[in-house]
Amino acid sequence: MKTRNFKLIILEVLGAALLLLFATPFFVVLINASKNAVEVKDFPLSLPDKPLQLFLNIAEVFGRDNINYLSSFLNSIIITTISLIAIGVFSAMAAWVLVRTKKTYSFVIFMIFLSGMVLPFQVVMLPLVRLMKTLKDITGIPFKDTYHGIILAYIGFGAPLSVFLFHGFIKSIPMDIEEAAIIDGCSKPQVFFKIILPILKPIFVTLLVLNGMWIWNDYLLPLLVLGTGGDIQTLPLSVAFLAGNYEKEWSLILTSVLMAAAPVVILFLFAQKHIIKGMTSGAIK
Repeated sequence: MKTRNFKLIILEVLGAALLLLFATPFFVVLINASKNAVEVKDFPLSLPDKPLQLFLNIAEVFGRDNINYLSSFLNSIIITTISLIAIGVFSAMAAWVLVRTKKTYSFVIFMIFLSGMVLPFQVVMLPLVRLMKTLKDITGIPFKDTYHGIILAYIGFGAPLSVFLFHGFIKSIPMDIEEAAIIDGCSKPQVFFKIILPILKPIFVTLLVLNGMWIWNDYLLPLLVLGTGGDIQTLPLSVAFLAGNYEKEWSLILTSVLMAAAPVVILFLFAQKHIIKGMTSGAIK
């Protein structure tokens, strides 16, 4: 009994140490976002003397014409929302068909999806840009610096992991449920949307949160597809504009970072129960 209590104490101390380790960067950003530029340079680890400076920094960030923070915020919401819905629904549909189709080509297609999980993004950076240029030459439809271009890219890069997790979850769903729905007169789309999709809710919410955090914070893919001088800019690209070549306004940079991170932190805090439930349900099944 004493040995068990000792192990629990060790785990609690280790958990507290990890919490302190991972929370320190966020704490540093928070206290420095409440300072002016001089205070950030001279006393980066001290507590702010004027906490209300944070609101002045926020007002200044919104007032900067070179970043247009509000427009970037709306762009990030549009891109993240549409990408998440598309990744979730299309990946679930693909995984359902692959699980229920007992053919060799179904296994091959599933392996192709899995290969996308191990392929480094840096390998496909240049081919992706060339592919978008080629598609424009062939179809006349521009893909760079457009909403549909970046959303299609996110669907392609987000589908492999989503299909993999959905695939493992759907295999645990009894076929009898679908057969009973078909006997009652449901079509294939009705079976998926009315029977399968509600059952996938735990893992669906988990993937929405995980992919949402990735898409919201992503910098490299929007940089390649949208560029830095286009009409459509996301929050990470706008934050980068505050870092000049010769002078960096760290107070504004850290304030904008805090503003960009806040929605993701809030989303995670409210959805963490769903994330844990989705992960454990998938593991148990």
